[in-house]
Amino acid sequence: MWTRRLVAVLGVLAVLAAGCDRAPAEPVNEPLRPRWQPLTLPAPPGVSGRPLLRDAAACAGRWYVVGGFADAAGETRPAAWSSGDGLSWSALPVSPSSHYGRQHVLYAAVCRDGRLAALGAKNGGAHGNPRTGTWSQSSGGEFREAPAPFELYAGPRAVSVARLAAGPAGWLVAGARVDGAAVWTSPDGERFTIREGAPELAGDGRGRTVAYDAVAAPPGWWVVGAVLPPGTTALAPLAWSSADGRAWRRVVLPAPDGRGQAQRVALVDGAVVTVGPVREGFAVWRLVGDGWRRVGGFGAAGPGVSSVDGLVPAGRDLVAVTGDGNGHGLWLSVDSGDSWRALAMPGVVPDGGDNAVAVASQGDRLLLVSDGGDTSRAWSVTLPITDR
Repeated sequence: MWTRRLVAVLGVLAVLAAGCDRAPAEPVNEPLRPRWQPLTLPAPPGVSGRPLLRDAAACAGRWYVVGGFADAAGETRPAAWSSGDGLSWSALPVSPSSHYGRQHVLYAAVCRDGRLAALGAKNGGAHGNPRTGTWSQSSGGEFREAPAPFELYAGPRAVSVARLAAGPAGWLVAGARVDGAAVWTSPDGERFTIREGAPELAGDGRGRTVAYDAVAAPPGWWVVGAVLPPGTTALAPLAWSSADGRAWRRVVLPAPDGRGQAQRVALVDGAVVTVGPVREGFAVWRLVGDGWRRVGGFGAAGPGVSSVDGLVPAGRDLVAVTGDGNGHGLWLSVDSGDSWRALAMPGVVPDGGDNAVAVASQGDRLLLVSDGGDTSRAWSVTLPITDR
């Protein structure tokens, strides 16, 4: 939701700088057309309105979708669903703990050891800023909002609360504060501690930083994002590593013209891979040994601000969700990001507003959820992905 607005604002600078110098689109192969199977996500008892599907996650044999419901007056409430096979779904009981929590739309999800956690937000207050919070699943299955001080995620220093990651070291949220990139860490997915102003992670004389996504991988965490150097209008891609979420090491990702953003990161077949928009389309970087290497790219620069909205391993493959200002697209790599082929989606989803597309994968199945602004839908397909 509001994180995409931050990406758009920063991305506009890169678009203006690129102007008419964008590279022409290169020919691409005919997209794969998998056999998408439609799914039904039931409304919780007593809940009416339009479902808002925002994100999906899978682990330990369980599948999850998060989002919310909106009534005819536009009032929202949080919602989450669970499945044991990715085909038959049931609504999870949700338990908000705050005034804005009762209106949250859950927009980012992750799970560990079969337990779901998510970020939720609702615009409100005198300035209409997001009122953000975290949610986690109890041992009994109830999905509960964690009580938190107002300024942990909001307040005068707030900028963005972007994505949530989980791993052996606990849970980590990537985002930004007024002084640049920041993270929130937790041992249990409920009580988070903010790490802002951290050397190398936060902005400094080299420019203002922002973090978009995170993944658990050796030495502990990798966070990806960008920096806006002083006196420029073009973002440059960055990655950070940390063993404990407190001390960070910054790495500038290679880009021929120094421009780009690393917006999503994933661990696939033992390799850390990140994807983000560059002048000509989308770039792919992979961690090789102790250094990052640009290994591939795909797509072409669209008419609007380009973004990467999802990146998940699908078996030994990798699936990316992108937006180019016109619409959302899916892309598949079978070689850890070296080469890519477009995947035909089961329906057109415009790029803009609160529209959303998300994917999750586990075992032999890929799950896709989308919201086109008037209807939310879900599908799945059996892996590996092939033509009809």
